[in-house]
Amino acid sequence: MGRAFEYRKARKMKRWAGMAKAFTKVGREINIAIKEGGPDPDYNPRLRLAIANAKAVNMPKANVDAAIKRATDKDATNYDEVTFEGYGPHGIAILVEATSDNNNRTVANIRHVFSKYGGSMGVNGSVDYMFERKGEFRVKRKDLKEDLDEMELELIDAGLDSIEQDEEEITFYTAFEDFGSFQQELEKRKINVANAELIRVPSHTKELSDTEAEAVIRLIDMLEEDDDVANVFHTMDESEE
Repeated sequence: MGRAFEYRKARKMKRWAGMAKAFTKVGREINIAIKEGGPDPDYNPRLRLAIANAKAVNMPKANVDAAIKRATDKDATNYDEVTFEGYGPHGIAILVEATSDNNNRTVANIRHVFSKYGGSMGVNGSVDYMFERKGEFRVKRKDLKEDLDEMELELIDAGLDSIEQDEEEITFYTAFEDFGSFQQELEKRKINVANAELIRVPSHTKELSDTEAEAVIRLIDMLEEDDDVANVFHTMDESEE
C-alpha cells in the first residue's frame, strides 16, 4: 500500500495520543471556555463540551477540577485562539489552529517550522477559503440507546448535516452555525459524546506520490509537536485507496 499510507495510518492513530499533549489541549479548552462563559458548566455549553472531551482522553477528574480552578484564579494565564495559514511542500494548503498565551512566540515557532520543512507561512485569508468549518460529534455505537433511523429526522431539525458510521462509532456532522444547537439536542437525549469539536473540511484535495506525501506529513507532524498547536488541517488527499 506504500509508505505514505502507513504514515497516514500512524497519524490517525496518533490523534489525541500522548497523554501530556492531550491534557494540555483540554486544559486550554477549559481555560478559554471559562474565559468566555464562566466556571459553571450548567450555564456554559462550551465548558460542558471541554469536560466531555477531557473524559474522552481519560483525564482524571482531579486534573479537570484543577484546570477549572486554575482558570478561575484572578492571576490565571489567558489563552487566545489564533490561526495560521500557509503552504506545505507540493502546493498543499495548511491551516493551523493554536491556543497561545504569547502570540509573538507562537508566530515565530510556526513560521520556523514552515520554513524548515519546505513550506511557507502566508497571510490571513490565503488558504482559509479552501476549508469549510463543520461540527463533528463522535459517539460510541454502544452508547447510542435510541434507534438512529427513528431519531434522524429530529436530529436534522437540530442541525444534523451528515452521518458516517463504522462498527464501533457513529460520527455526526453539522454546519458551523448549528454546532451549539446540535450539542444541546444530544444533551437533551442524554447521548454520551465521546468527542466533539469544530473541524475544517477541505473543499478539494490533492493526491501526492508516496515520496511527496512523506514531505508534507513531516511538516504536519512537526507543527503538531508544538505545545501551542491544537489542530492542523490540510488539502492533501488521505484516502486509503
